[in-house]
Amino acid sequence: MSSHRFRAMGSEIQLLVSDRLTREATQAVEALFAEWEEALSRFRPLSELSRLNASAGTPMRVGPILLGAVEAALEAARATGGLFDPTLRHELVRIGYDRSFEEIGHARGRVARPRGGGAWRRIAVDRAAGVVTLPPGGELDLGGIAKGMAVDASLDLLARLGIDAALVSAGGDLAVRGLPPGAGAWSVLVGGDPNGPVVPLVRGALATSGIARRHWRQGEIERHHLVDPETGEPAGSGLREVTVAGGTCRIAEAGSTAAFVAGPRLAPGVLERLGLAGLLVTNAGAQIRVGRWPSYDLPHAA
Repeated sequence: MSSHRFRAMGSEIQLLVSDRLTREATQAVEALFAEWEEALSRFRPLSELSRLNASAGTPMRVGPILLGAVEAALEAARATGGLFDPTLRHELVRIGYDRSFEEIGHARGRVARPRGGGAWRRIAVDRAAGVVTLPPGGELDLGGIAKGMAVDASLDLLARLGIDAALVSAGGDLAVRGLPPGAGAWSVLVGGDPNGPVVPLVRGALATSGIARRHWRQGEIERHHLVDPETGEPAGSGLREVTVAGGTCRIAEAGSTAAFVAGPRLAPGVLERLGLAGLLVTNAGAQIRVGRWPSYDLPHAA
């Protein structure tokens, strides 16, 4: 196996392939992530997403990457009944997540009241013309689903370069194609705990949403980045972490976010309606397996 690591979209990106990883392949994947970040970062004032947010209320012609990400986010919002809500940028800024996570430190004090979500229902997309219109005051944050889509696009790119078996990981989101040499599945560590469960992944993707890493203090208040659209505040769902398996990283990412917001009582039903499997970990450490999530864990490598 060959591997390559680099940083993009606020995460460490890892490529793992069953063949020799050429310079052409690594440069192509790095360029892909750079292009997606340039289009979709809400932290870059000149990104296409930032310009779209600034033009809320006015139709704007956008490129294919942003158009596809907006359509995917709206599809996920509809499928989850708004539990996944891409129009929460204003709330993330309000609670202190107004710059890349590495730069947050101790966020400024609270400002304004929460507005909550739901503005995604008033976004207009003209696919043929490549035009998106946000409602006045509407602001998109596409971070999670954009990263998942970049992972999926990277696997497609590697396949076009003749690499038949590969794993691409971006933080808590990863997807695989093909199988490692001599193995019937990829052995994947779930979540951020190095002693956590290891599961076999034959195809598709895993995405994890949790609060172990992306949390900070705003004044005296503990904050995290998974916002409940109903309240506009960080979700207090009773879950610490959710990992979801799906056919693509885009789908798994949307499912993990929705399940985290729904909480341990409602999340199993959410995932089952979406046809997804998942592992829910409560604040107390209890594990809830949903759907076809394996009832066993693989042994850790020595």
